[in-house]
Amino acid sequence: MSSKESFGVFALEIWRYIDFDLVDPPTSGALAEAMLIARAEGKCPDTFFIYRRKPPAVSIGYFQAVKNTVDLAACRELGVEVSRRITGGGAIYSDENGIIYSIVVSEGNPKIPRNIAESYSVLCRGLIDAMKILGLDAVFQPINDILVGGKKVSGSSQTRRRGVVLHHGTLLVRADIETMKRVLKIPEEKMSDKAAKSLEERVTSLEKLLGREVSMDEVKEAVRKGFEKALEVKFEDGELTEYEKKLVRKLVEEKYSRDEWNLKR
Repeated sequence: MSSKESFGVFALEIWRYIDFDLVDPPTSGALAEAMLIARAEGKCPDTFFIYRRKPPAVSIGYFQAVKNTVDLAACRELGVEVSRRITGGGAIYSDENGIIYSIVVSEGNPKIPRNIAESYSVLCRGLIDAMKILGLDAVFQPINDILVGGKKVSGSSQTRRRGVVLHHGTLLVRADIETMKRVLKIPEEKMSDKAAKSLEERVTSLEKLLGREVSMDEVKEAVRKGFEKALEVKFEDGELTEYEKKLVRKLVEEKYSRDEWNLKR
């Protein structure tokens, strides 16, 4: 399921674009999986969507053990939820002050390298182009980080199932480092691997880098244009199909709102 738009002598692929704005943690997980299922069944087009999490959450990778990565007592005290995703990677803290982008695309799309490491490089290019629009020089650090001035401003993760690639990442607009430090258990070796002794030395945000307040609309527009350029596609505003909405409701109820899934390891 794809369409194209003529642009000079070229024909750009048309991808669906959805901005959900504020989304609760169970729904955010269900959205990604529902679209993956729908894409695998040919019931939705290749899609790029973005949102912000509210209430805040620690998103943990599929293979992670909660006890090793999350301070559950601190989460309860601060009103931070714990949400397991179907992609791998490490735990992250996210709230309404950051943007999460997701790509759901057929694995057979020639724009997506079969090699997973190469695909990270290609798909993260969109965020690097977005940074350029905002006036920042960003670099990709394999396998899944984007750095500005040696500090991390974005990380991403990916899974491939049923012939579909689900790739998503975060972009810190304003970073709540103090909450991150309280809710995340970060192994000392991870800090030493990154040549940093603290989160402040390792992580930064758009506002800190730019030295000014940044509106979410400004960031969203830069992200949209950056990915359109990097992937050589045209985003068209769309919405979920009724089939996807039904899947989302089912997945929230039966999976993403349950401790059996979120705390299963």
